[in-house]
Amino acid sequence: MAPTYVNERGISLTRNLAAPPDLVWQAWTDPDYLVWFFNPGMTPSQPTTVDLRVGGAWRQHMVVNDETQYMTGGVYREIVPKQKLVFEWGAADGWPELNPDLALLATVQLRPEGEGTRMDFRLQLPDQMSDEEAGKWLGMGIDHGWGMTIDRLVAQLAK
Repeated sequence: MAPTYVNERGISLTRNLAAPPDLVWQAWTDPDYLVWFFNPGMTPSQPTTVDLRVGGAWRQHMVVNDETQYMTGGVYREIVPKQKLVFEWGAADGWPELNPDLALLATVQLRPEGEGTRMDFRLQLPDQMSDEEAGKWLGMGIDHGWGMTIDRLVAQLAK
C-alpha cells in the first residue's frame, strides 16, 4: 500500500535564491548542475544520473569526506517543469535506503520573486512510520543536513 502524508510530519525550509526559476530548476534536474549537492572540494567517483519522468530516478554519489560516501537520490512522483518537483528520497543500496512502503517524500516548489526565486522545500515522513521511527529521523538532524545542502545551492547560484 502506498504511503500517505496526512499527518504532515517532517521539515520545511524556505530560501530566496538570486537566480531565476529556470536556473534553479536546472540545478535540481540536470546532472551537470547537481554538483551543488556535494560538499565543497569533494569529487564523486561515480556519475550522476537523472531520468526526469514520473517513475524515473536520479542517483548521485554523495561525498561527505574521504570516509563517508554513499549513493543518494530519489524517484520522481510529480514533475511540473520549473515549478514543482516531488520525489521519494533515497536510493536502492544507498542512503536513505529507498523503501516504497515508508518513503520520505520531498517536495520542491519554485516561484518567481522579483529577479530571483522563492524555493520552498518540504520533507514529509509517511503516516505509516511509527512515532518512534519518525522521532529517530527527526532526531538525527535531517533539518540541519538538508539545510546545509540547500544552502550550498543558494551559495552556488549567488555566484
